[in-house]
Amino acid sequence: MTASTMQAHTTAVPTAPKPRTHTSWRHWLAQRPSVFTLALIVLVSLVVGAINPSFFQLPVLFDIVRACTVLGLFALGVLIVLAAGGIDVSFAAIAALTMYSITKLVLNYFPEAPIALLLVAGAVSGALLGVLNGLLVHWLKAPSLIVTIGTQYLYRGILLTFVGTVFFMNVPLPMDAFGKLALWRFDTPQGLHAVLPATVLVLAGAAVLTWWLLNRTLIGRAVYAIGGSLAIAERLGYNLRTVHVFVFAYAGFLSGLAGIVHVSSTRLANPFDLVGNELDVIAAVILGGARITGGSGTVGGTLLGVVLVTLINNVLILAGVPSTWQKVIIGAFILVAGACFAMRKQA
Repeated sequence: MTASTMQAHTTAVPTAPKPRTHTSWRHWLAQRPSVFTLALIVLVSLVVGAINPSFFQLPVLFDIVRACTVLGLFALGVLIVLAAGGIDVSFAAIAALTMYSITKLVLNYFPEAPIALLLVAGAVSGALLGVLNGLLVHWLKAPSLIVTIGTQYLYRGILLTFVGTVFFMNVPLPMDAFGKLALWRFDTPQGLHAVLPATVLVLAGAAVLTWWLLNRTLIGRAVYAIGGSLAIAERLGYNLRTVHVFVFAYAGFLSGLAGIVHVSSTRLANPFDLVGNELDVIAAVILGGARITGGSGTVGGTLLGVVLVTLINNVLILAGVPSTWQKVIIGAFILVAGACFAMRKQA
């Protein structure tokens, strides 16, 4: 081979193109969708704080934490169902049926039952109702949205027809005491009382348990596998019925806990409570980075989504934003988040 030929071959070898900066940035953001949610939280906080400096006070922070508790429990349950490729809209009905039935039963027959027993009773009752959801989804081979819309009306119909519709203003003493229990109390120089409720421990425990299930157990791998590709998951040998029953039972488990926590926090058992929270909860999970088609989602991102929705629903009034605009803002954020999260496929 001559020197000229060698030179031609040498110059013909293409060089690898340098990666473009904006592509790597999009890839980094696509891998961390919760960063976008965190940025929205910071933006909303700065805007509200600039308009009304009283936002940056401890009582407001504790009020946000209190408002996040029940919504967060619902969202963690919806997260695990969404990760498996399903969707559940019956969680509010499960919580309402569970909380009202247990409150009525305890008031009439077991007024001194400890709060730990009531939490367990709520969790078990919610899990059983969730098992029914999972079994129906598997047996009927129908979309989980259709099934849970049906069970939502079924559970609420049972509550309003057979259990009762009377408000309970005098909840059992253990519930009342649990709702008043504080992890920390603080009085501000302005005379405001800041109370960090002990009910937040239930959300913290549920978050740790959900993270462990999704990231450290075989059932968590199965949830993501089925949500990512049902056909591939079947070929890998995952039991679809087991996963369906588990995810809906777990969502019901957290819904039952949320019902007991709600009664303890408000010290009121109202069979019409919690109705209409479904869209806020699903919005929080989606804003946290979970795909509606399944196979993704994290506990940290979901909790950030809960904080964002709670800020919009409870704090924008401090900035003078009318309550009628809350849904508009949440909808706009979901559209922007959807556009940003779509970069995952491109990345």
